[in-house]
Amino acid sequence: MSKKMHIKLNVNGKDEEFLAEPRELLIYTLRERLNITGPHIGCETSHCGACTVTINGKSVKSCTMFVAQADGAAVTTIEGLGDPDNLHPLQEAFKEHHGLQCGYCTPGMITRATKLLEENPNPTEEEIRFGMAGNICRCTGYQNIVKSIQAAASEMNAAKEAAE
Repeated sequence: MSKKMHIKLNVNGKDEEFLAEPRELLIYTLRERLNITGPHIGCETSHCGACTVTINGKSVKSCTMFVAQADGAAVTTIEGLGDPDNLHPLQEAFKEHHGLQCGYCTPGMITRATKLLEENPNPTEEEIRFGMAGNICRCTGYQNIVKSIQAAASEMNAAKEAAE
């Protein structure tokens, strides 16, 4: 067994400290140690994107990142984007525009789409498809996912204009 490390993370705005083996994958830390079950374990090879989280402002597939690599980082999961009483615009758009079916990929999709819209607040359909290419959905055919992201972008841009 490896020697355990003292790990510090800020997950969804909450500071967490614990001992972990450096080889522990971040997805297992989130799900099993911290009971944050939004990010899903899919392929465990970084191909599907079900485990996508945001780390220090970048989309990361947590199934291929060691917790030791995330030490000191700010981690945002789907749970950090909104709550049942105050959904993030992407969560609302996925609900309203049927951007999900089984829901397994949805947390990773929405987490990645959040970063996509921060990087490009008004993406074309082609830019959305390219920006979301690392997240796979086996149910929807992607059309409603793209519509959901477009709707959220429109709503977020309108809210931003109204605030200015």
